[in-house]
Amino acid sequence: MSENKPTIGLSWAPKVPLISSGTKTSSEKLQCPPQDTVWKQENKLVDGLFLPPTDPRKLNKLLKKQVKDTTGKSWFEMPAPTITPEIKKDLQILKMRSVIDPKRHYKKGDSNTLPKYFQVGTVIESASDFFSGRLTKKERKPTLADELLSDRSLGDYRKRKVRDIEEQHQSVGVAKWKIKGKQTWKRAKQRRQ
Repeated sequence: MSENKPTIGLSWAPKVPLISSGTKTSSEKLQCPPQDTVWKQENKLVDGLFLPPTDPRKLNKLLKKQVKDTTGKSWFEMPAPTITPEIKKDLQILKMRSVIDPKRHYKKGDSNTLPKYFQVGTVIESASDFFSGRLTKKERKPTLADELLSDRSLGDYRKRKVRDIEEQHQSVGVAKWKIKGKQTWKRAKQRRQ
């Protein structure tokens, strides 16, 4: 009852090389390259399905793209995260953190570029911290930029600094010659004499 039905379409069966149980001699080891390499010569293709680039330089480029971008074993293989606009803003704020708090001094950063490898986490305060040292639920924001913009004391400091800078760069007009302060009457009296 077994009937040979014609197959419609393509059929394919891979040709698997036979595994020899004996050991290879030194001359056989020299003739065939190691099997773990990705690059194979054209005569080593199985049914023409494995088509690597013939140029080893192109193959090396492909291999470099396949390797995961991490810091290495010494930094526990920390991956390079994708930088979203929110994360980019937070990283820029951290670079300029010395401007945020006037009473705190930070060492100058290494460079102006953003770091490639970093991790983002949430700080969880312990119960032993005092209440004034912690943020309330209302004060917590999704990003660092939002937290800084909602901080009233930082906003006042920013406005004061902007006002000072604007006053320095104001066009000097008649205001330069006006006498200001408590000594106004004395100076005016001296000029009249």
